[in-house]
Amino acid sequence: MDPLTDARDLVLERFPDARWALLTGSVLGPARTAGSDLDIVVLRDEEPNFRESLHYRGWPVELFVNTPATLATFLARELAARKPSTHRMLATGVALVGDPSDVTARCAQVLADGPPVLTPAERDRLRYGLTDLLDDHRHATDDGERVVIAAALWVETGRAALAFAGRWLSGGKWLLRELRELDPAWAGRWLSARDDPSTLATEVLDRVGGPLFAGYRA
Repeated sequence: MDPLTDARDLVLERFPDARWALLTGSVLGPARTAGSDLDIVVLRDEEPNFRESLHYRGWPVELFVNTPATLATFLARELAARKPSTHRMLATGVALVGDPSDVTARCAQVLADGPPVLTPAERDRLRYGLTDLLDDHRHATDDGERVVIAAALWVETGRAALAFAGRWLSGGKWLLRELRELDPAWAGRWLSARDDPSTLATEVLDRVGGPLFAGYRA
């Protein structure tokens, strides 16, 4: 199946008024799998804006339909959260109709520049949150609770490592991809520490001044 042709035909059928549309995601590259879907971002002038999941010519499809105003809002919100999902989609997409090159170039530059610098309050909040999870994990006596806390601590340790290093945050498979880009060896240790991430969590905290509890105020 040809993802570009099918994605373009879908856009022309559903959104003849689109200012532009692009196809993005793993379906375009070496990470494509049998389950890869068509991630299509559409920009048009009229509302409503929405996200929709459907099937088209055998493809699972995710539509992200925006107006200029709603797209600007999403991008600003992502930048503040340091989680550039839409930026990445736009920066790596292939045009289907229209010319999104000005937006894709801006998003690529944002990705290259990296996230905003953490404020002191943000650093303290991360330290406090990781410290709290680490303490819960160390003192858990219920086996089931300890498993759940370990899972939360494992993910938060990865996210904190990225944040303290001034890198973009993410979740799911992109969390691992970001960690591998930061430090492949450390990412491997993180994967191996899934069941007991306390040592790595302590290591991340020690890099930024150690655990934080007493004296924290938000």
